[in-house]
Amino acid sequence: MIRAILSAALLLSALPAIARQSEAPPAQPAPPAQEVPPPPPAKQWKTERVKLQTAHGPIVIELEVERAPVTSANFLKYVDQKRFDGISFYRALTFPGRPDLGLIQAGQRDQKKLLPPIAHEPTTKTGLSHTDGTISMARLAPGTAAADFFIIIGNLSTLDANPAAKGDNAGFAAFGRVVDGMDVVKKILASPVSATEGVGVMKGQMIAKPVPVETARRAPK
Repeated sequence: MIRAILSAALLLSALPAIARQSEAPPAQPAPPAQEVPPPPPAKQWKTERVKLQTAHGPIVIELEVERAPVTSANFLKYVDQKRFDGISFYRALTFPGRPDLGLIQAGQRDQKKLLPPIAHEPTTKTGLSHTDGTISMARLAPGTAAADFFIIIGNLSTLDANPAAKGDNAGFAAFGRVVDGMDVVKKILASPVSATEGVGVMKGQMIAKPVPVETARRAPK
């Protein structure tokens, strides 16, 4: 009997401790949230700006002098030596039912004002693409580009280099983009064209009254 009473007393004395053990431990404060570092800033490529003062208004182009150094340097030589003064936008390529897609082309047609052709810089090397506002060099075979250039309206990435394609797959050398004056570019694209002028694929794409480029000068950013 005594043993039973002692056992009961020990059990009763242990109940508070058991009850305390069964209680949930106090909540611990959450650790402070770790700040996620911001992503590194995008690389700022070196560029130069050029303003083409056309008869329809100014077009400001930003040249990728770091990503497309050969092509940009060539273009700037024509600008600095005033070899683009007096040239014209003479070609407007459009697609049926797509007024938002096409290109306009200009260049120095006077053989006496041409500089030597330059090495080709494909888009696979520069990382550029023929998207809306891109300026690129016209050419025949790779390495023949000199002073003719064109500006893209819309997305013509089919003009990019494509190593998987057969034949001449080097594409064209994009080297900058229009940063101001796309309204002027589109106005030139809408210029009436001659139905008879032009040779081969360019027939029907020659602007009836070419749009003069009065001056081409470097411009501040």
